[in-house]
Amino acid sequence: MAILVTGGAGYIGSHTVVELLNLNQEVIIVDNFYNSKPEVLERIKEISGKTFKFYEADILDRVKMAEIFEENTVESVIHFAGYKAVGESVEKPLMYYHNNIEGTVALLEEMNKANVKSIVFSSSATVYGTENVAPFLEEMPTDTSNNPYGYTKVVIEHMLKDLSVADSDWSVTLLRYFNPIGAHASGRIGEDPQGIPNNLMPYVTQVAIGKREKLSVFGNDYDTHDGTGVRDYIHVVDLALGHIKALEHNQANKGVGVFNLGTGIGYSVLDLVKAFEEANDIEIKYEIVDRRPGDNDIAYADANHAKNELGWVATRNLVDMCRDSWNWQSNNPNGYDQ
Repeated sequence: MAILVTGGAGYIGSHTVVELLNLNQEVIIVDNFYNSKPEVLERIKEISGKTFKFYEADILDRVKMAEIFEENTVESVIHFAGYKAVGESVEKPLMYYHNNIEGTVALLEEMNKANVKSIVFSSSATVYGTENVAPFLEEMPTDTSNNPYGYTKVVIEHMLKDLSVADSDWSVTLLRYFNPIGAHASGRIGEDPQGIPNNLMPYVTQVAIGKREKLSVFGNDYDTHDGTGVRDYIHVVDLALGHIKALEHNQANKGVGVFNLGTGIGYSVLDLVKAFEEANDIEIKYEIVDRRPGDNDIAYADANHAKNELGWVATRNLVDMCRDSWNWQSNNPNGYDQ
């Protein structure tokens, strides 16, 4: 029985596949390389010493997805595939609604046809929007996301909940990520954004490697200890291990489980910059610029539900995250394009 991982060549997907293979799970990766590179597949094999099936396919391609389910005995799906840039989603909302929402509908319909009724969904803390006050709890309202990307996550969460109500055979786990950073300790896989990074850490590492002149810090007048926005940064390997626990949860439970995956600790932008400098003995040049619309002052998780129900706790600290991020970037200055 195999675990099918959509978007398994991406940043979080690749780290999760490594952890699955380390547990001798049979893995099938489906990816269209929209935001990933073929090279990552070879590196997963190198790190794990294991093989897996791979299909280059888009989840919107119902014919291909039907073939994949027909050719394999799938036990559960981990669903990462989707567009993920907040700014791009504001500029191209229809593209995001089509790809993320319609793609998930197509996937779920093919799963239903194949009688595969277990899914772990890659959701996001963006579902909490700007009205909730940190620490964020799973029972807080989640209909206030202020960008199309976040709202696709809101809609898909609702879809999965509705599906579970309509068919009690479904096992669904919704994982709300906070801010993944870091990389595999080997330095062989990590975050490799296309173009200008949308997230803080890859921008920091690109400044450190010399690809960018300086970091733009969006606002220093927030209601925080140093005026810069506070976020909950989580090591990508801890996040990957959360998916292993989620699969175990699905095996033991029907219905829907919702879990925050974060450390429960908030660090400001400048906290992270300072930690990176100290961990790696590198100075990061930065400048303060205007705020971005819609950014919260403070966003961090209450992760106790995952601890109590999944037995999952993030164990890697901010120094680990900064060190592993730099280990990846310094050994791969051009990402997977060597």
